[in-house]
Amino acid sequence: MRSEIWNIIFGKLSWDDIPYDVLILDVTFAAVVIAALAVFGLITYHRKWGYLWSEWFTSVDHKKIGIMYIVLALVMLFRGFTDAFMMRTQQAIAAGGAQGYLPPHHFDQIFTAHGTVMIFFFAMAFLVGVMNVAMPLQIGARDVAFPWLNNFSFWMTVSGAILLNVSLFIGLLGRTGWLAMPPLSGIAYSPDVGVDYYIWSLQIAGIGTTLSGVNMIATILKMRAPGMTMMRMPVFTWTTLAANVLIVAAFPVLTATLAMLALDRYLGMHFFTNDMGGNPMLYVNLIWIWGHPEVYILILPCFGIFSEVVATFSGKPLFGYRSMVYATACILVLSFVVWLHHFFTMGSGASVNTFFGIATMIIAVPTGAKIFNWLFTMYRGRIRFETPMYWTVGFLITFTIGGMSGVMLAVPPADFQLHNSLFLIAHFHNVIIGGVVFGLMAGYTYWWPKVFGFKLDDKWGRRSFWGWCIGFYVAFMPLYILGLMGVTRRLQSYTDVGWQIYFVIACIGMLMIGAGIACTVIQLVVSIKNRDKLRCGPDPWNGRTLEWATASPIPPYNFPQDITVTSRDAWWHMKKQGFKWSTDYQPIHMPKNTWAGIVPAFFALALGFALVWHIWWLAIVSFLAAIGTIIYHTFDFDRDYYIPAEEVARDEEKAKEAYA
Repeated sequence: MRSEIWNIIFGKLSWDDIPYDVLILDVTFAAVVIAALAVFGLITYHRKWGYLWSEWFTSVDHKKIGIMYIVLALVMLFRGFTDAFMMRTQQAIAAGGAQGYLPPHHFDQIFTAHGTVMIFFFAMAFLVGVMNVAMPLQIGARDVAFPWLNNFSFWMTVSGAILLNVSLFIGLLGRTGWLAMPPLSGIAYSPDVGVDYYIWSLQIAGIGTTLSGVNMIATILKMRAPGMTMMRMPVFTWTTLAANVLIVAAFPVLTATLAMLALDRYLGMHFFTNDMGGNPMLYVNLIWIWGHPEVYILILPCFGIFSEVVATFSGKPLFGYRSMVYATACILVLSFVVWLHHFFTMGSGASVNTFFGIATMIIAVPTGAKIFNWLFTMYRGRIRFETPMYWTVGFLITFTIGGMSGVMLAVPPADFQLHNSLFLIAHFHNVIIGGVVFGLMAGYTYWWPKVFGFKLDDKWGRRSFWGWCIGFYVAFMPLYILGLMGVTRRLQSYTDVGWQIYFVIACIGMLMIGAGIACTVIQLVVSIKNRDKLRCGPDPWNGRTLEWATASPIPPYNFPQDITVTSRDAWWHMKKQGFKWSTDYQPIHMPKNTWAGIVPAFFALALGFALVWHIWWLAIVSFLAAIGTIIYHTFDFDRDYYIPAEEVARDEEKAKEAYA
């Protein structure tokens, strides 16, 4: 009787599902608890809970939401890097039959967690954060089109991240790789809850990402400043638009694919099984129909960041604006017709492989055109090598190498040899680190003074760059060599001791990247401590686009009045013609903060946990509570307020003094 009651209350969950006998997890749990208690203690000691709730957690200000996305991303970067460090140290010592310190089942969970965390909760969260901060300012908007939806999207992403990390201490994570390929992810081969954690954390976060994509598209299409036609939009706004179109088109595919995998696991259906009419290759096709656009969802906004940085620090308009826009549109379309190059080894036949190989080579053309545009922008420019420019030049070299190795993999016969090797891992990290991470760090450094009113410390910023850049080459060039030698990926141990030196070098490179991450943390601490010395005007980089026309730090309403745009590089031309300050101030209509973003996201987290462990009563209650909260919010009509004209005028006087 007691067992039946336990099953009703706790579903599949039992004390045996808490891995208290695993030393690594015990140490990790202790570290997390100590860190959490320290943070909670500091917040409580300084009595900041009310401030955080009213000014941040419930905020609908796109800038604050963007900052919270970036904070989440940096926390997840630490988690994902820890996984990578553990993998590389394991491989550095597990040669000649040695088993190292990670047993196979734990090693498999780590590489699954590393890919999942880094793509979904570091890169995507950082990217959406930067887009949230900069894009509305670039188009002259006061906020995004749907402010409450923006807050809700963020907290859904947080809920997905929390649920994934809960698997560290309650149950386990899947041992399938970051794309959870069947039949390995099916119930027959993964009867535990690891894959279920993966499914529901990504479903929850994916809802937030999809809604954020809709929000961004609506903002760009409907909320541009008067006179800002499509061909006057900054390139970063163009790439943000393209990336969010890809989000809205591709993420529903991921949602449907994971839903079918869940039906296979929960209800015994056979979408992706080897029997009863199912086909595992259907999953592979579907996941890569989402997965390859996902690569361009990540890289396209970074291309936009580099475009802004190169133009600003070269003191010139961007070379070939129209060609950059057309190249972005070409990549947007072509990204949907290259997915099969991820599995040339499937056996589709020469005709299919040829089509996708050629399509993959074609998509390199608009990407290569962008490289030349940036180089021609720099040509004969008055280049200032500030920290964002370091990241940009590092990107140009590193990403080009990654692109060339990608063209190699676009040749089906070569891919047959290299597909499951470390060569592919090196290529992927070559473009993701050299393109996405370098781009995000450039944008983070570039827009920081606009948001906070002081620069980041330049010395520690450059140290961070060199740690990342040199560390990347030391960590991943040996993997290219190992891949050409035929070493497969995801090896927990190996017998050939000749490989060990390459893994040791890769581990040293990982330590250098860790030093780069540490420098970023030190840079942040030093900059905040010395913010009075680093204080700067609203336009510290002598920027070209509209966001630099606002005060710094930026007021909640962004712009005191609508700005009429008459040309590209709007702010640059406004400065040349003489910036006309506002004189006729009016009250500004703004949305109020709301609890109706964080609360339904919390219920979504509870729903995800309940579905993982088959706690059906909690699943029903949390689902109804989440839906009920959202419905209640739709009938809450008291969601607006006005900023008085006197307050707007006072803020604007401060801006005038700063610009003077």
